[in-house]
Amino acid sequence: MPTYTYKAKKDPQHTIEGTLEASSENEAIEKINQLGLIPVHVQLQDAPSLPRIATSTLYARVRPREITVFSRQLSSLLRSGVPILRALNIILEQSESKSLQEVLRNIYAAVKEGITFSQALTRYPKVFPALFIALIRTGEDSGALADALLRIADYRRKQEEMFARFRMAMAYPLLMGVVGCGTVVFMLTFVMPRLMKMYLSMEQALPLPTRVLISVSQALRVNWLWIMVFIAVAIALIRQQSRTKAGKLSLSIFKINIPLFGKFILKAELARFCRTLELLMKSGIPILKAIDISIPVLDNEIIKRQLAQSYKELEQGGSFGKSLKSTAIFPLFMANLISVGEESGKLNDALGEVANSYERDTDETIQVMSSLLEPLMILGMGLIVGFIVMAMLLPIFEINMMVK
Repeated sequence: MPTYTYKAKKDPQHTIEGTLEASSENEAIEKINQLGLIPVHVQLQDAPSLPRIATSTLYARVRPREITVFSRQLSSLLRSGVPILRALNIILEQSESKSLQEVLRNIYAAVKEGITFSQALTRYPKVFPALFIALIRTGEDSGALADALLRIADYRRKQEEMFARFRMAMAYPLLMGVVGCGTVVFMLTFVMPRLMKMYLSMEQALPLPTRVLISVSQALRVNWLWIMVFIAVAIALIRQQSRTKAGKLSLSIFKINIPLFGKFILKAELARFCRTLELLMKSGIPILKAIDISIPVLDNEIIKRQLAQSYKELEQGGSFGKSLKSTAIFPLFMANLISVGEESGKLNDALGEVANSYERDTDETIQVMSSLLEPLMILGMGLIVGFIVMAMLLPIFEINMMVK
């Protein structure tokens, strides 16, 4: 029988380490609970690592939405009593994605040779993240693989819906911005040069707005190539810098300090973390392992670093809630709820409450943003276009006034 090493809490101040024999990780956790301890970290002793197959660009083209659909379909088939090999083959045959077909074909072959489903998934880390594999492994150990797949599908669907709402809220303002910028460029580079010939033939002093507009128009027409090169180089440098550790950290700090948008980004990230951690812990995964899996789900580097520090303090026997309180980035609401959850033994409920609260806040912020950005974009573009039209027509109005 396999041997598991574990670290568990006897109470908030005392941590116990040891080993025990169990047929699965879930059974090991159950034995630790029977001892009156709270499991923090459980790991198979001397567990052999499965070599990973290099993920090709073909596998990288598998879209996240396809994995969500795959999870739900496989869950439905397993719930209907279809064996996993037959279920994988059914999904493989009906899938329209060549990339997903290739992945499922290799997974089918691996499972057929006797490798567990979760082990086969580890060969494609860019397609199936650590969160997905951990929940599948827990479902296999507990004999509830269909339920684990359904939880994964529901979790991914909620995350996708939140991002979809944000994209929908930003779509109209972005379209307005692109159309407005195109209109301004057209007026400055095509309309204004034709009016300039007429203005210059008048041989009279032009109003200040008109002179400013003529200067901008000339600068655009003469230096448009250099402007395009500058923009392209700036974008390339920003993208290159954002791939470095220092660049990622600087960008993350900048994001959460943007006026108005900073709090939205912070709450969205924390809601995702709490929801992920809640899902993992409800599936029976120890808190240390659950936190370790949840951190890479986030995008913001400064939040990930602070959570990694909290992970180290928890590993050394500290309190997760107290470690969050010691940093300025995490709201007291989140830290206090998690502390109460730890003390009462209902950490899952506390994480769910934090996630629900921040998800509601982000939804309300998205609605406010979509309601305010549209009229603000229209007003802003209207003012710019109005200034251009006024500057172009002002000399004509002055001539009419002189004639009268």
